[in-house]
Amino acid sequence: MASQPPPPRPSVSPSASAPVLPHVLPYVLALADDLSGAAETACALGGPVRLSLTAADVTESAAAHDLVVDLDTRHLPTAGAAHAVRTALRAATQAGTARLLYKKVDSQLRGHLAAEAAAYAEGAEAVVIAPALPAAGRTVTGGVVYVNGVPLHRTDGWRAERAAAPRSLTEALSGLPVRTVPLDVVRSHPAALDAEFRRIADSGAHPAPDAETDADLDAVAAAALRLGQGFRLLGSGGLALALGRALTRPVAVTHRPAPAPDRAPLLVVVGTAEPAAVAQIAHLTALGAHHVPLDPADLAAGTVSLARTVGAPALTVLSIDGSAGLRPGAGRALSAALGALAATYPGRPDLVLTGGETARTTLDALGVRELEPLGEIHHGAVHSRTPDGRRVVTRPGSYGAEDSLLRIVAALRPRTAAAPAAI
Repeated sequence: MASQPPPPRPSVSPSASAPVLPHVLPYVLALADDLSGAAETACALGGPVRLSLTAADVTESAAAHDLVVDLDTRHLPTAGAAHAVRTALRAATQAGTARLLYKKVDSQLRGHLAAEAAAYAEGAEAVVIAPALPAAGRTVTGGVVYVNGVPLHRTDGWRAERAAAPRSLTEALSGLPVRTVPLDVVRSHPAALDAEFRRIADSGAHPAPDAETDADLDAVAAAALRLGQGFRLLGSGGLALALGRALTRPVAVTHRPAPAPDRAPLLVVVGTAEPAAVAQIAHLTALGAHHVPLDPADLAAGTVSLARTVGAPALTVLSIDGSAGLRPGAGRALSAALGALAATYPGRPDLVLTGGETARTTLDALGVRELEPLGEIHHGAVHSRTPDGRRVVTRPGSYGAEDSLLRIVAALRPRTAAAPAAI
């Protein structure tokens, strides 16, 4: 399993015209809109971290760790999502927490991006907006998000949403004044990038730098840090990784967890509508997993009983049958029903949860309010532990190659993966 301790964090190299950063920087308060993104951010920051599912924890006084809070706003009305962000920031400010602020957003711009970004910008000199995620093939050029070289609005990444995908960051952030920063400026001398960010902020707008590589995001994060805490960061896990690389703080002490005994049940809950999930599940059924595709109508009606239907085999996969097509806007209700059903699975299984809403509703149903991140199995697949010792892997629904679930199962149950007949 790829959960080795990260390398020591280098200090940010200041530009000739920029103030020198302090040797030790404050810890981060990161706000996420879903749980898989929160877990991804917690791992990306790389230092000691606490991952909370309770919004009130933003008032925690500054301590020797980063704090990542899942505000769980994807399912809320737009105004409610903005209110949650605004309330969290106000509470953190009133509590006097001295943390750097980071807002985690979806790299495909889903969720209440414009409303949450506007709320997050209140009181800031500027928000530096960089949703690129090079590790997942998501880049930003000319203010347009690309997925593996294809403009976002020409992909099917928004097929489960009620609206069409935005054609640009400016469109996605409608109502918030945004200015694109071209790649040649991002890759120029640090002083020039600092000056451009400052010029945009002085004009009353927010810089949205292009980025195609991790090095581009490193330059963006370093510039924001040099300009001070009045410049807040907003981005995907890619920018969180860059922030983690830029900060000089103690490296997280991670303990490589021993795989659980193969006799313990493992439940894989696939709540994503991504087509790749079908192939990912096929790898597990070839391994001998018991797959239970759930009819959306039966799931919504609450007529499925795992105790009667499944029992507790060593490896079970629950998924929503999408053969009849997607119903845009029905995602949260189905995720809630799927999470409630997964919580009834007998035998207290360890969990693999794909899709942020599915992960959150499942853990809510189980009463889990905090996770201890242990490391990543592959990019975005975060292995955590609950306070009572249960193992949980969360992964965004749109992440992972065809063998993603197989790799996760192999990391959690290596003997099971090596010997399918044992299932």
